[in-house]
Amino acid sequence: MGEEEHSVEQNPQEMMLDNIEALLEAARYDDIDDVKSIASAGLSLDSKDSQGRTALHMAAANGHLDIIVYLLRNGVDVNASNVENNTPLHWACLNGHIEAVKHLILAGANISALNSHERTPMDEAVSRGKMDIIDAVNEAAAQVELSGTRVS
Repeated sequence: MGEEEHSVEQNPQEMMLDNIEALLEAARYDDIDDVKSIASAGLSLDSKDSQGRTALHMAAANGHLDIIVYLLRNGVDVNASNVENNTPLHWACLNGHIEAVKHLILAGANISALNSHERTPMDEAVSRGKMDIIDAVNEAAAQVELSGTRVS
């Protein structure tokens, strides 16, 4: 009885939710090996949790460049939005992660996307006093323009 009785096999839905949670945690805590391992087990790198967050949201929010680069190289949606319509770029700007911001924009992040509070990623940066983000956004957007790729 006791603990052993509760260790019944999980159904596929519960296993999937656990795997999504593990992927997001690995991205949040900069564990590239776990991200790769979970991806190789077949879980989509675009998987979302109950709040609509993706691994890219978590990596961007915490400025984990290795994971951001890995996810982008593997084709994740750079403009994925969570339940509040925040994109990974919103979170990178909000937390002042300059290099993450540049990588996301160069990968096609929409710099004018509005979240549910009608704020762009730059609005979020300004609201937190992250003024250096404005230069990073402008620099990356100019780089995209020069390369001939249209910024959304």
